[in-house]
Amino acid sequence: MKSLFNRLAGVAIVAALLYSCASIGRPEGGAIDETPPRFVGSTPLPGALNNSRKKITIEFDEFIKLDKPGEKIVISPPQVQQPEIKSNGKKIVITLKDTLKPNTTYSIDFSDAVQDNNEGNPLPDFGFTFSTGSVIDSMAVSGTVLNAFNLEPVKGMLVGMHSNLADSAFTTLPFERVGRTDSRGRFTIRGVAPGEYRIYGLQDADQNFYYSQPTEVIAFEDSLIIPSMDQRMRFDTLWKDSLTIDTIMEKMYTHYSPDDVILRCFKELTLSQRLIKSERPEPRKFSFYFSAPADSLPLLKGLNFDETDAFIVEKPTGRIDTLQYWIRDSLVYQMDTLKMSLTYLYTDTLNQLVPRTDTLKLVSKLRPKSEKELEKEREKKEKELEKAKKKAEKEGKEYVEPTVFLPVDVYAPGTMDIYDYISLTFTEPLASVADSTIHLKQKIDSLWRDVPFDFIPDSLNLMRYNVYADWEPGESYTFEVDSTAFQGIYGLFTDKVKKEFKVKKPEEYGQIFFDVSGADSLAFVDLLDAQDKVVRTVPVVNGRADFYFLNPGKYSARLINDRNGNGVWDTGKYEDKRQPEEVYYYYQVLELKANFDLTQSWNIHDRPLDQQKPGELKKQKPDEDKKKKNQNNRSSGNRR
Repeated sequence: MKSLFNRLAGVAIVAALLYSCASIGRPEGGAIDETPPRFVGSTPLPGALNNSRKKITIEFDEFIKLDKPGEKIVISPPQVQQPEIKSNGKKIVITLKDTLKPNTTYSIDFSDAVQDNNEGNPLPDFGFTFSTGSVIDSMAVSGTVLNAFNLEPVKGMLVGMHSNLADSAFTTLPFERVGRTDSRGRFTIRGVAPGEYRIYGLQDADQNFYYSQPTEVIAFEDSLIIPSMDQRMRFDTLWKDSLTIDTIMEKMYTHYSPDDVILRCFKELTLSQRLIKSERPEPRKFSFYFSAPADSLPLLKGLNFDETDAFIVEKPTGRIDTLQYWIRDSLVYQMDTLKMSLTYLYTDTLNQLVPRTDTLKLVSKLRPKSEKELEKEREKKEKELEKAKKKAEKEGKEYVEPTVFLPVDVYAPGTMDIYDYISLTFTEPLASVADSTIHLKQKIDSLWRDVPFDFIPDSLNLMRYNVYADWEPGESYTFEVDSTAFQGIYGLFTDKVKKEFKVKKPEEYGQIFFDVSGADSLAFVDLLDAQDKVVRTVPVVNGRADFYFLNPGKYSARLINDRNGNGVWDTGKYEDKRQPEEVYYYYQVLELKANFDLTQSWNIHDRPLDQQKPGELKKQKPDEDKKKKNQNNRSSGNRR
């Protein structure tokens, strides 16, 4: 009997082990574990007073892992020396390297970094607090950080507070209390003492916890932050089933204010003027790149060539921060190295613009071909020419050497929008234009008749020309250009061009009209597509922003209070305490159909900024939405 019992016990143990092994992972079609880890204990205890330990151990009820601890875990007061943060089984061990400050509340905000080891279920908004003194500062300040230009939630941005109310505190002193934004742009700063504070956002590039570099993204609130707390009542509902309420329970809780701070972050415009780089991407062109736009062109003097009337200057961005010089003279662009002096305005150490002269040597990035390579090319061309001649002779034709034309890209779609225009873009600047060789004709009955048009150089692109005309809806047109109409600066002429197209009818479009309230006297509205890209811009006139001749599709809108009336959004400047220009979004995406008019009332202040931008347009999606999507994908995989 004893032997039989031992054998049965051995079988039971083996069976249990096999079951254990087989149970790793979820059986097909089984429920997904969505329960986060649960805190069970710590050393020191939560809320411990007079603590002198620099090593904190926190324990949970299951095996855990840390997701991006360097990004998500924030310690207040901020630590100059990076703390050591490790997860080990069911524990997290944090070792602080800085000396503990006396009579100070320390808070460790984990955000959602603590996750269970198997499914990655996060423990949301987990925090741990202790004090080196006899009091715990328990108040909290919460809010949201948004991109000032497009109201996108900003993830991973440091938010800090100063009890020192001087403007200089942000640029000279580390934050006293800090938090970090999550995937929704939300932040909470814990362990706050009563008092008055300034609050700031900072993309801390050098990790010194204050604004020290002009390239750092920042945010600041004009008003003082005064933390407070009060007791409030909430109602928790217990359900018998999905339709029947069991019990409604009243619960008191502590509410911390403010919890709705909105910070609009921005990067200041870099005004420091300097030459970033110079290059010669090809023999016939060289470029200068400056850190900021200037009011005038730099002065260029050739040291091994004559610069007089030697260039055509192109400003691709429409500003003088990027300049491209096209070299006219073949004797100049065939030189291996161009030596020159460049005099331009430079920002010195006193932040003053002063003349500066640099001596430059520009060598083409395209390596000059050797005599051997040139000889091979000549031989190849001769063979191709001989082959083409024999082919023409065999076909009884006279061989005509093909003409090399100046390339031109013609934008004239087969279906032309009523408001659109024709564009011609060349690969180099033009030396001459023969206007008389350009023809635009409309088909009237069965005949083609000339119609008036304007042929105008593009204001931003030196090598683009536009053709404007008053299109008749639903009518057919032909656009023709004779050969040799345009000549480039290097001698090539264009080939002939012919494009036929038909203009759309009004009933193929829709219209959107916004009745706007709450905007400044100077404001404009950007109409946006489903990807948050600008389709068209109109000023707000008498509380109206009207968009005509829109193709069917999805649209939203963004309003900008254009304080200086320059027609573009302008960033802020902390030194001047100037906030960026205000941006507001229409709260929903509109579906526009052909031959429909939509009129929408839009009060730009009818909802908080963080609730304005439609979720469809947001690029920054909440992490929990991504996790849910991944879980659904895994569930679908199991079912298959």
